[in-house]
Amino acid sequence: MALSLFNQFMSHTYLGIPLIALALSLPWILYPKPTTRWLNNRLITLQGWLINRFIQQIFQPLNSEGYKWATLLASLMLFLITLNMLGLLPYTFTPTTQLSLNMAFAVPLWLATVIIGMRNQPTHALGHLLPEGTPTLLIPVLIIIETISLLIRPLALGVRLTANLTAGHLLIQLIATATFVLLPLMPTVAILTAVLLFLLTLLEVAVAMIQAYVFVLLLSLYLQENV
Repeated sequence: MALSLFNQFMSHTYLGIPLIALALSLPWILYPKPTTRWLNNRLITLQGWLINRFIQQIFQPLNSEGYKWATLLASLMLFLITLNMLGLLPYTFTPTTQLSLNMAFAVPLWLATVIIGMRNQPTHALGHLLPEGTPTLLIPVLIIIETISLLIRPLALGVRLTANLTAGHLLIQLIATATFVLLPLMPTVAILTAVLLFLLTLLEVAVAMIQAYVFVLLLSLYLQENV
């Protein structure tokens, strides 16, 4: 039973092609491409409006140096939301349930923010490791604690996204299995369980969007500290 529950998180292959590669390439196919026409259709207009609203909200507290990251973070936001939402469809694979993939997103981007801070304002960046007015005896301890908290940020980003999506998929599978088992035995209870499954699916749709937003929002906060 334990093995069958976690089989959905394994990256299978089909005709020698890893399904994770297909899942990662699918979001770039789904979104409409900009056209050279003077007037866009409704879908492209709505897509552009949502991206502009997201960029305005994320980059409002940043100065002009951080605006260079707008395209990267907006693309990452759309990419993560699409992967999370497609993973809720039946017989699909969710790449963002893999910790290795999430860490591959988190570590380079976090490291880029740290390098930018060290290059542009090294005194301010190193000042985060030691708060002002710290007693002399606590200086070594606080430097160690702040360094650990700095190094654990990418791990927190990857684990948060992985844990939330994995827990949601496991709950959906458990409740769906209970619904099918209870249907011939106790139809009334099975109907109530199916309603619970529907509500949980709506919750997972919200979690899929919120977790992608939180991932990018935390990256923008790390960027704000270093620009």
